[in-house]
Amino acid sequence: MSVPVDAPAGDALGILSRFRVEFYDCLYSRADALFDLTDAVLCVDGPVVSLPELTLLAEHPRGHGAMYGALNNGWLEPTRLRRLLASTPLPRAADGRIVLAVDVSNWLRPDAPTSPDLLFCHVYGRGRSSDQMIPGWPYSIVAALETGRTSWTAVLDAVRLGPADDAIAVTAAQLREVLVRLVQAGHWQPWMPDVLIVTDAGYDVCRLAHLLSDLPVELVGRLRSDRVMLRDAGPRRSGPRGGQPRKHGGVLTFAKPDSWHSPDATTTSDTTRYGRAEALAWDRMHPRLQARGPWLDHEGELPLIHGTLIRLKVDHLPGDHDPKPVWLWSSRTGMTSTDIDVRWQAFLRRFDLEHTFRFWKQTLGWTTPKVRDPAVADLWTWLIITVHTQLRLARPLAEDLRRPWERPRPAHRLTPARVRRGFRHIRATTARPAAVPKPSRPGPGRPLGSRNRRPATRYEPGKTVKRLETRTEHLRSKREQC
Repeated sequence: MSVPVDAPAGDALGILSRFRVEFYDCLYSRADALFDLTDAVLCVDGPVVSLPELTLLAEHPRGHGAMYGALNNGWLEPTRLRRLLASTPLPRAADGRIVLAVDVSNWLRPDAPTSPDLLFCHVYGRGRSSDQMIPGWPYSIVAALETGRTSWTAVLDAVRLGPADDAIAVTAAQLREVLVRLVQAGHWQPWMPDVLIVTDAGYDVCRLAHLLSDLPVELVGRLRSDRVMLRDAGPRRSGPRGGQPRKHGGVLTFAKPDSWHSPDATTTSDTTRYGRAEALAWDRMHPRLQARGPWLDHEGELPLIHGTLIRLKVDHLPGDHDPKPVWLWSSRTGMTSTDIDVRWQAFLRRFDLEHTFRFWKQTLGWTTPKVRDPAVADLWTWLIITVHTQLRLARPLAEDLRRPWERPRPAHRLTPARVRRGFRHIRATTARPAAVPKPSRPGPGRPLGSRNRRPATRYEPGKTVKRLETRTEHLRSKREQC
């Protein structure tokens, strides 16, 4: 199923046309209007700033009423669309493995008190200590990454996090389902290397590795610089006075170089953007787990989650800043120097997902509609994902329609925005399964001068489930429930 970027135009056109036809089959209600709406997003000049303006395009032959009706009353089957996304050609790393990235992007709705299921989303500010918590809908996105410097990703799944959801548990279930679909689509076989999953510091990578330990995956995630890791205690033996054998070894504190023992591997590489990169690796390092928080329901002894700890230090950043070291943890042990370089290079490619989020919001208008119902937000999110996927599949067919002040780019280095400029010409050669609209009259609407006598319900954003702090409180609450 994997097709390179420089595939023949006939193969790329057939893959794109097949995707458009099967995407149309995923639309069970208001299919024609929703399909025309995605074509309008693909063919509009410039960023999407207003949904009614999309109805003025020739690619959207229906009125603005049909567009609003399709968003409010349309129905898309997510399960079928997820299988379709998994069957598309996927990028791979240099060694042939699949590299997935998972991250959360927020659809902020600060002035929507009548919208349910809102959460307080963390938003970074420009100054120091200027971060804010703004109500919105957080979406967990899983995408396949490419090699090299690029802004392309292959988005495979999206899940909206609810107020009562455990983000790590939901992410683990989401990654498990994505991997199952990739196996069913034939992208992964038992003889292939394990799928590499990279995360940022907002995820508990050790817990994710424990939840996905039965799958052929390897987790690589960034750790905060104030963390502590423990060495393996070695063979279990009792002390001179007896007692329980040691479970943990020496402590490695990230912020205290005096606590670091000799690394098991050291690698140095020369990069074009960051100068000289040095990576120190310590094998069989694990965190200290406690029976609180997400481990309250764990039965039996808490596990030892071993992995490889990597400290990455580069000379400079693109802005000539003095960079701080990055701490990574991989769920694999016994790695060679080459394996260590592959892991931190794959982590750097995780930032390509940030380019995808920015392209969705600033160009495709993902967060432009001011919808009230979260189900409508889910539908619009899936439409944006299909728009982005069609642009990715149309890369071999696109031409560089650059502005006079822009530099020319080769065909295989076009950005998503440049591919979108010429999609109107590509669309004319692809399949268009949507039917021609039928003439109709608009409804009467609300009588002139009448008021809305059914005010919408107001909701308070935030978490609705408070997690207990200790295992004693947790057991006491379970006994009271029984």
